[in-house]
Amino acid sequence: MDHDKTLPVPLEKTPAQRAVSWHSRTRVLLSAFFVLAAVQSARIVSNLAGEYSNAAVNIPLHAEEALTKCRLLEVPPGPSPSFNSRTQSDRFVPGTKATLITNATVWTGRADGLEVVNGDILLDGGIIQRVGDVDSDVLARYADITRVDAKGQWVSPGIVDLHSHLGVDNVPELRGASDTNSRKGPVLPWLRALDGLNTRDEAYKLSVSGGVTTSLVLPGSANAIGGQGAVIKLRPTADRAPTGMLLENPYEKNSSVYDPTVNFRFRQMKHACGENPDRVYSSTRMDILWAFREAYEHARKLKVEQDNYCAKATRGDWTDLGDYPEDLQWEALVDVLRGRMKVHTHCYETVDLDDLVRVTNEFQFQIAAFHHAHETYLVPDTLKSAYGQCTASSRCGAPAAALFATKARYKRESFRGSEFAPRILAANGIRVVMKSDHPVLDSRFLLGEAQQAYYYGLPHNLALAAITTTPAGVLGLDHRVGYVKEGTTDPILSADVVLWDSHPLALGATPQQVWIDGIPQLSSPHTITKPAVLQHVPKVPDFDEEAKETLEYDGLPPLEPKKSLSNTVVFANVSSVIVRSADSPYGISEIASVQGAGRLFAVVQGGKLVCVDSPESECVRSIMSGSAVTYDIVDLKGGSISPGLTTVGSPLGLGEIFSETSTQDGNVEDTLSSSIPGLAGGSNALIRAVDGLQFSTRHALLAYRAGVTAGIVAPSTSGFLAGLNTAFATGAKHKLDDGAIVQSAGAVHVSIHPVGTPSVSTQIAALRHLLLNQTDGESGKWFEKIRKGKTPLVISAESADVIATLISLKSEVEETLDLELPLKFTLVGGREAHLLAKQIGEAGIGVIFKQLRPFPKEWEARRILPGLPLSEKSQVVALLEYNVTVGIGTDIAERARNTRFDVAWAAIESDGLISKEQAIALASTNVEKLLGIERSVDDAELVATRGGGFLEYGKVVGVVSPRRGVVDLL
Repeated sequence: MDHDKTLPVPLEKTPAQRAVSWHSRTRVLLSAFFVLAAVQSARIVSNLAGEYSNAAVNIPLHAEEALTKCRLLEVPPGPSPSFNSRTQSDRFVPGTKATLITNATVWTGRADGLEVVNGDILLDGGIIQRVGDVDSDVLARYADITRVDAKGQWVSPGIVDLHSHLGVDNVPELRGASDTNSRKGPVLPWLRALDGLNTRDEAYKLSVSGGVTTSLVLPGSANAIGGQGAVIKLRPTADRAPTGMLLENPYEKNSSVYDPTVNFRFRQMKHACGENPDRVYSSTRMDILWAFREAYEHARKLKVEQDNYCAKATRGDWTDLGDYPEDLQWEALVDVLRGRMKVHTHCYETVDLDDLVRVTNEFQFQIAAFHHAHETYLVPDTLKSAYGQCTASSRCGAPAAALFATKARYKRESFRGSEFAPRILAANGIRVVMKSDHPVLDSRFLLGEAQQAYYYGLPHNLALAAITTTPAGVLGLDHRVGYVKEGTTDPILSADVVLWDSHPLALGATPQQVWIDGIPQLSSPHTITKPAVLQHVPKVPDFDEEAKETLEYDGLPPLEPKKSLSNTVVFANVSSVIVRSADSPYGISEIASVQGAGRLFAVVQGGKLVCVDSPESECVRSIMSGSAVTYDIVDLKGGSISPGLTTVGSPLGLGEIFSETSTQDGNVEDTLSSSIPGLAGGSNALIRAVDGLQFSTRHALLAYRAGVTAGIVAPSTSGFLAGLNTAFATGAKHKLDDGAIVQSAGAVHVSIHPVGTPSVSTQIAALRHLLLNQTDGESGKWFEKIRKGKTPLVISAESADVIATLISLKSEVEETLDLELPLKFTLVGGREAHLLAKQIGEAGIGVIFKQLRPFPKEWEARRILPGLPLSEKSQVVALLEYNVTVGIGTDIAERARNTRFDVAWAAIESDGLISKEQAIALASTNVEKLLGIERSVDDAELVATRGGGFLEYGKVVGVVSPRRGVVDLL
């Protein structure tokens, strides 16, 4: 979007008005509002002089200044008493036309997130003026108004991301582009994220396109006390500067905007405990907790000195009083103790949570939220014992928990993380927030975190609140953002709203338009019409037993599947059966389905599907009415049977906690910059992933329970030549378990990436040499297979420039060697592949995307095709149009479990171009074909879901395994 062309030219504050002082806040406020306080302070001084006129009291020249500072200490934080009387936002851009959104279904956020209003929304002056029925006499005031017909679709408040590093941990990642962490010491409360906020971050427009309108940008977690966060609106402003993006700028000097003699604006502070600050400063938890206590003791003493000083100054006792006590470096922590600074604490494990809670009680300050907070669900009472319990206001109470939905086990501290944490915390009265930690998770898809939390049991009203009203309240900004309601007796809300193409909790929900301060942010959004079924709150499974078991096992419930007791299993009330088929162009075919009240029964014997028919059919009756056969019956309640999926792209199967070297296989040496030991085969060796496989990892078992029954993995490397991939069963107990190894090796994997040394051209030269020349050892044998067109060469590459070179190289080798069959090339990654879709199709090269929804984190992948609403086509559709064989994988092991939702999303946003069968093929037959894995159609697993289809919110309840001759019940 061209900011200058699509937005009206605002008449915002001048640079002088926007100037930010880097002195202590009390000094800023004194200098900025001296005139406001002068009359009253002078009156106080005059009265004091008269009262003590008969005594030998010398009133110092700085008395007026000191009394002003003392008065400011008594000003409460939060909105001013006159806030609700405003008719225009302080962020309003003059010239912005009013907007009337008609025929909307509005999730307002009110009534604990249960209120839904059908009607209109009037946006004007940067605020929400009316919600519901907008009177004609009100509209008559507008000679020129923009009308948007919502056509009954959903409108919600703009998304509020409570934990982001947007603008400080920049995209794309480049040297000097990260200002997230300081290494200057464990305690740095005086630092401000605002000072490192880059307005040129490529991710702003992406996040806005996902409905994010407000973000708390925090310093990183390298420090026990890392500094102050910045709450920003993601709308580009005319001044193009960080200060202009701030929401309720606590450093504002323009007294027409903000009068701190009436109210103080909350600031936000980042704390961190546990492994991160321990690692950075080679400390232990004991060291870090002492750093907290030492810092807060310093702040406590300064607060006491200020309070004592002001008590004496107010009563006129100036004798030997001296100057007002203040310290620029510590004033922020003093504000924490005064309740003016919201504390956000990066904290995972119970020991750390308990540590910080004890510190809050020792020094009497509140924590707004524990972030990441993977073990909070195990100890909700610990959170409730934090300082500042109350029930009368959203601005106090137990700390909230700001969580990921399913991202866990990436470090030891997150090992007990659970998808059931949001629902368990909510049931215990703890406020739940879903957050991105952008760019750890692309905040464009923060809504997806709320969807997953809802799927696993967080009530729908709280799931939507978790990314809107709840984080707004945690920030102390729920009078500004987080709701869609008009301002009468209620606070005047900013005009930050999102019009969705389906219910926000429906899979694939995408903004049609996003307004920030009443200004539309999507200049030419690409939209599609979603089916009626996606316009309602989706039905989700019952995970009550799983959540209960998670608590029973202290966060680590057993995940191993249980075999059915009988050799015969009857699946009842099936709505659809899809299987692998050699006759289908995608290798996937739907063989039976029913609509409405129809019923299908599927009979499985010895792990094989023997018939699918009505319960009155001969096949089904012969099993269920006979006495010779014992069987188990599983009611799918309208669910489906579908092929199991295959994951690729992550190191799933080669480790458990990927930040802990002792739990993983490790990395293959880069043969271009070092050498493989001669004992292992030397430069002609090919490392085999099958030799490093680990089974029964929690990542793999959770993937299995989500319908991902196989994984393909290559040896991990940051260099050029990885080695041979392998395909394995995600539900197997060990390598010698029946059916554990699907195929020991299928293809050779190499990488072409700009890593600095060696150069990309050197990597290409090495690949050319391997393709054109016969080499010895195992490498020679496999590259001979590649030259004969029998085995794929799998190349990790993102850049369109690298991909173009690989296309040319393929043609060069085929022509030079006069090959009978074309080379089989498969690209893995391919975030810029859409730029060469035609050429890739003509070259017969396949592509496996490791990110279905691409994110331009690296420079080599900066030219992504983002998909709706920013581009008409997704990257998948762009390649399919040129007959490219496309697969979908994942780059992170814990995301493998979400593969079925990924392929469903691909189908939904294709607007009917991708069928159910084709979608399933994206993560099954296609990836296997592209990676050299050969499976018989009668050999692959089937997955049974209850209460919904495999590509919907159905619950996986069984896996049919022909290889092992069993049915696993989950």
